[in-house]
Amino acid sequence: MTSDAGKKQDGEWLNKLLAGDHKAFAEFVEKYKETVFLCCRTLGLKEDEAEDVASETFLAAYNGLSRYRGQAQLSTWLWKIAYYKGVSFIRKKGCRAELFTEFEGRCADEKNGRLKMETEDQEEADVVWGAVRRLPKLWAVVIVLFYREGKSIKEIAKIMRVRQNTIKTYLFRARKKLKELLGNVHREDIDVDKQIEQ
Repeated sequence: MTSDAGKKQDGEWLNKLLAGDHKAFAEFVEKYKETVFLCCRTLGLKEDEAEDVASETFLAAYNGLSRYRGQAQLSTWLWKIAYYKGVSFIRKKGCRAELFTEFEGRCADEKNGRLKMETEDQEEADVVWGAVRRLPKLWAVVIVLFYREGKSIKEIAKIMRVRQNTIKTYLFRARKKLKELLGNVHREDIDVDKQIEQ
């Protein structure tokens, strides 16, 4: 979908949502629930925790619709809310350090947001995205937003509420770490850049 078409759809949806169209909100939730769960899982939340954070995210989105000015796409705005809710949840647990440490992400199936590619490179893609789940959580979020969600550095900086240079640093370190992680498996010939950009 082109940017103009996306903005038009966002505008039409926003008008319906602001008018209290419950069907439109149900469609909004259905369209973006996997996006919100992807954010939660990338932050390392367990399934029940992700459910709670997703509910809080959509409730906050519903209550905040009147303040949405359309300066960012709805998906970017929703990512920002989900990210904030997820990080707040982690901080309330007293686990802020987890955001900066490596973790062994749980293997995800297609329902849980695994990259689905109908190509001969599926196995390599699985290996690469498995490595992404082992990155420090903030780095993983940047990789997911930049490569899977197609967000710009500027958009990611707004979502994560940090400087653009910080995002560039996270992206650089994440790519470097991915190459290290993949160098430790038997598939040293995997093209990291190719796989994460698909």
